[in-house]
Amino acid sequence: MTSTTESIRELLLSRIRDVADYPKPGVMFKDITPLLADPVAFTALTDALAELCVRHGATKIVGLEARGFILAAPVAVRAGIGFIPVRKAGKLPGATLSQSYELEYGSAEIEIHAEDLDAGDRVMVIDDVLATGGTAEASLELIRRAGAQVAGVAVLMELGFLAGRDRLEPGLAGAPLEALITV
Repeated sequence: MTSTTESIRELLLSRIRDVADYPKPGVMFKDITPLLADPVAFTALTDALAELCVRHGATKIVGLEARGFILAAPVAVRAGIGFIPVRKAGKLPGATLSQSYELEYGSAEIEIHAEDLDAGDRVMVIDDVLATGGTAEASLELIRRAGAQVAGVAVLMELGFLAGRDRLEPGLAGAPLEALITV
């Protein structure tokens, strides 16, 4: 890790606040709102994620609802490529592709506008946190079902103790998973 990479990591970490017992007792929530409020930190995050998109040849960026939208949209602008939202089921008008997935406490469903992706697209998935990997895994399936290729997944923070990386490995099919911070 270069000294520049380490200094960016330290800056980002210094702006992430731990909130104990949120949203329920025993959970240590990682609050990124202080990072978003700091223009220097938010710019560093945007630049780092945009560089990953360019390095991995992404032609489109998918942002996962909801905090992934906050990160992915400025990254797309910075990288000069398109942004596509992956939404919870029922939130997108018109024809969509949907994908159900299992959560630790039930199931959920996400959707994407299929016409927003083309066969030649290489798509980078961006989100704030990789936890158990369910939403990211479902997004990879949607990207491929739309006919595009997966360029990779990039997250601000990976919660390593939840083993989301292990869950994503098969779906990545060799594409990179980049986490700027792992806790």
